[in-house]
Amino acid sequence: MRTRTAIAVIGVGNAFRRDDGVGPAVIARLRERAVEHPLPPDTVLSVCDGDPGRLIGLWESADLAVVVDAAHAHPGTPGRVHRLALDSAHLLPPSATSSHGLGLGEAVELARVLGLLPRQLVVYAVEGADSEFGTGLSPAVAARVEPLVAAVEDDVLTGRPA
Repeated sequence: MRTRTAIAVIGVGNAFRRDDGVGPAVIARLRERAVEHPLPPDTVLSVCDGDPGRLIGLWESADLAVVVDAAHAHPGTPGRVHRLALDSAHLLPPSATSSHGLGLGEAVELARVLGLLPRQLVVYAVEGADSEFGTGLSPAVAARVEPLVAAVEDDVLTGRPA
């Protein structure tokens, strides 16, 4: 039996695919800030490649899961953030698709079917400009990292994702 985690914060992506690294960048910044701005002790910060099974494994024991992921939307606006707050009783399809082959939407649906959703799930999907090989975020996406860190901290510290 798994230990119950109150809060799971998951950065999804690949730092070697430019803007796809926004999730890991937010987690890195949260870890840096935690030295001076500690998160609740039952908060677990993780990075994931987006595999649905791994995502479910990271959030299945959480009361609150906050996920930050790069997204593609058509038409897109690089740096635009979509915030979805869901509870396990009210699931809506995401307004943007993940930048991964099997995405967050598939993980959410699979977790729902298996009864492995966290009680509350908040998703921040950031529209990217560049997912080519390379490091570093585009200027539009990099400018969203600090506001995302603040938003995630607020969700975690208030315990209310709505």
